Amino acid sequence: MAAEYRFSMASPKLKSSATSSQPAKITVRRKKATTVRSVYSEAEREEMFRRFSVQRPEPKGELEHSNPFTLVVAVALSAQATDAGVNKATRALFKIADTPEKMLDLGEEKVRDYIKTIGLYRNKAKNVIALSRMLVDVFGGVVPETRDELVMLPGVGRKTANVVLSMAFGQATMAVDTHIFRIANRIRLAPGKTPDEVEARLMKVIPKHYLYHAHHWLILHGRYTCKARRPECERCVIADLCRSPEKTCDVPAPLVELPPQVIGEAVE
Repeated sequence: MAAEYRFSMASPKLKSSATSSQPAKITVRRKKATTVRSVYSEAEREEMFRRFSVQRPEPKGELEHSNPFTLVVAVALSAQATDAGVNKATRALFKIADTPEKMLDLGEEKVRDYIKTIGLYRNKAKNVIALSRMLVDVFGGVVPETRDELVMLPGVGRKTANVVLSMAFGQATMAVDTHIFRIANRIRLAPGKTPDEVEARLMKVIPKHYLYHAHHWLILHGRYTCKARRPECERCVIADLCRSPEKTCDVPAPLVELPPQVIGEAVE
């Protein structure tokens, strides 16, 4: 009985050993698809940006600048300020300091005097001098052409870097400012809780061949038509496509090319 007991206890081990000789089943967990669902079909998104392209064939940013350096400074100064306000403050500044070397020679106190009409001007003046110093010391006075390097500059975040990459270096980026963040959520094109989330979704849902100008189309649409306080749906060229719960009109405005932009005199 004892031998039989020992054998019966050993049997499960023999069975387990036989089973282990067979190839083990491996479960491979596939990553979830990165496709972002949109309330708009691919055809609707194509039509939306086609209309924007007809309305504004060559949209432009409305910050006055003469080179990549003055653009970096202007965009950094535009945080919590209007483009029109920044332009008024920087016209005189950029006439005498359009390079990082000249900005350093000017000094923080004088920079502060030029930009004192802009919100948070004291801290912004410090950043302008600090980023100018880094450009000279680290980058040889040349504005870098990568996002990772641009965000190293004091006062330059991801949004500013994306604007510079687009406007100065011709890269297709999506700089999510307050207008784009609001528009992406309001019309449900790429809803998200943070600017980074909205940026990632917009990069996926916007047709690739429209991506380069999409940043400016959306900003200008939010600035002049889909306004924060009350969207002017009667003037909207995508009124029939729009899925915003705030929409007041289903009839799109006539699709005609708008007059050329007058940079520096925009009313916000």
